[in-house]
Amino acid sequence: MDLTVTAALPALPAIEPGWQRALRADRDLLFDIHHAIGGPFHVVHPPRFAANLRAFQDVLARHEVRGQVYYGKKANKAGCWLTVAADLDAGVDVASEPELVHALAHGVRGRDIGVTGAAKSDALLRLAARHGCLVAIDALDELERAAEIARTAGRLRILLRRLPPGAPHSRFGSSDADLERALDRCAELRDHLELTGFSFHLDGYAVAPRAELAHDTIEWCARARARGLPATAISIGGGFACRYLRDEDWAAFTRDRRDDWFHAGRQFEKFYPYAQHPTGAAMLDAVLSEQFRGRTLAERLRAADIALLLEPGRALLIDAGFTVFPVLGFKQNADYGITTAHGLSMSVSEQWKGSEFLPDPVLIPRTADPEARPVASCVGGASCMEYDVLTWRKVVLTQRPRPGDLLLYPNTAGYQMDKNESEFHQLPLPPKIVVTGAEERWQWRLDR
Repeated sequence: MDLTVTAALPALPAIEPGWQRALRADRDLLFDIHHAIGGPFHVVHPPRFAANLRAFQDVLARHEVRGQVYYGKKANKAGCWLTVAADLDAGVDVASEPELVHALAHGVRGRDIGVTGAAKSDALLRLAARHGCLVAIDALDELERAAEIARTAGRLRILLRRLPPGAPHSRFGSSDADLERALDRCAELRDHLELTGFSFHLDGYAVAPRAELAHDTIEWCARARARGLPATAISIGGGFACRYLRDEDWAAFTRDRRDDWFHAGRQFEKFYPYAQHPTGAAMLDAVLSEQFRGRTLAERLRAADIALLLEPGRALLIDAGFTVFPVLGFKQNADYGITTAHGLSMSVSEQWKGSEFLPDPVLIPRTADPEARPVASCVGGASCMEYDVLTWRKVVLTQRPRPGDLLLYPNTAGYQMDKNESEFHQLPLPPKIVVTGAEERWQWRLDR
């Protein structure tokens, strides 16, 4: 291996939480799990999820704003997060009947479940009404169906979802004109529908647009109240920024990126912003502190007695899990190698969205080689498809991978683990392994 090649490639080491470093240091544990599972697996750590959730709740409490954090369940299907949400009196955001039932089965109360997404099925609306869930209504025809179902299933709590300004082509939300008509209908249907308030969701991770739209949505609550409707809450959705890499590493990569850093010169139009500010609960703090006409959003919410609802997914899962792929083989290809992993790139979902999951994978050798030299390698999946590639970028591994080694992808809990999972080639889906305990004695079990 020409060491000048590895020296020329950028390093993008993930920011690793302490629990992951400690668990990775227990080499036998990961190999024992692999021995029991046989293939790739995901490791998830509920205590970190709990800490992230408490951080959001603490921001609301510090600003003295009534509110509720709803975990965006679509970001990761594991059941262990739901138990934490139930224990901490948080909510769960769902968009299907199976998701709703899964939340209920893990102790989340119906009144703490939000139902979002595009037009909901009658069965989902009926289930939501029976359990007292909060449903985001996306269009006028859905409003009518919800009212009809509520006549027999029970009064339904709803939010009216706004079409974000500047996003006229979005599939989600109602225009201002439709919102006015919806308010009139809610006043007429108040025996069957309880208008709890309004919701919206914005793409991107900027603070100011969210705060501005939240300020504006408070005005819609005033319009609803003028019609005798309660309108006691607004939901600002998700989209809370996360950090995976150090600023300097991300800046160098984005500044100097070249096509020959990638296998076959693969090009990507965009990447997730892996280093950004502010993130997570600090971003919520910034949103609540944003001023409009001399008052912060928190001050206006308190003055109007309006609760703030939010639906973070990735931001609750950051630093809460990683993925392990066994190595099947390695071959040299020109000045770099191709490592083949046991598993499919669909288990690192960014790869199947026309992008790349950039934090460096970590090689965990079964046997350390004291004379090892670093090697450059991309990483392919085990399928027969040319585009089944977990890592197109040529990454530097500490030594030549061998069958039986493990390849750890850090920080994959948020959307990466199972968003695009598939049993292609009849390969089973990687199971989720819940780890708890501490360095002295880690314990693990299968998620349910």
